[in-house]
Amino acid sequence: MAVHIVIDGYNFIRCSPELKVLDREDIQLGREALADMLAMYKKTKRHRITVVFDGRDALPGQEVKFQKKGIRFVFSRGSRSADDVIKGIAAEEREKAVIVSSDGDVIRYCSSKGSTAVRSEVFEHTIQEAVYTKADGVEDTPAAKAHTVGTKKKGPSRRLPKKARQARRKVAKLS
Repeated sequence: MAVHIVIDGYNFIRCSPELKVLDREDIQLGREALADMLAMYKKTKRHRITVVFDGRDALPGQEVKFQKKGIRFVFSRGSRSADDVIKGIAAEEREKAVIVSSDGDVIRYCSSKGSTAVRSEVFEHTIQEAVYTKADGVEDTPAAKAHTVGTKKKGPSRRLPKKARQARRKVAKLS
């Protein structure tokens, strides 16, 4: 199953220590740094990525959509906020979407629609780990991810609920 990563753009930028500094200097610098970071991630992982920015204060009209470095960027327009656009994508794609945001309302809504929600800080760490692993030459081979079997018994009482196990598998695909 293909994973579609939908990122709350300004939320991600303002949760990242490096991007936050650039954003304070110039908002366009923050967006460009995010695009560069995601482009490096996309080279290592071939997931479909959409970044949604809040564009309510911009000129009226329809949403502005464009692609740059293989990543789709969307600016909301009119009375719609970026959160509304993200919620719409989550409702449409359901379990195919992984939503990246630290906004509690967005996380709750997207989770209720069946999408997996990942906090911005966690996803940034995942990006850095994936890019570092690729740059370091360490490959994600099945042998490298081999599961060690212990002697300790595990039963159903220790097993996560099915939805939590599915979400864990989706998040594992990101790194």
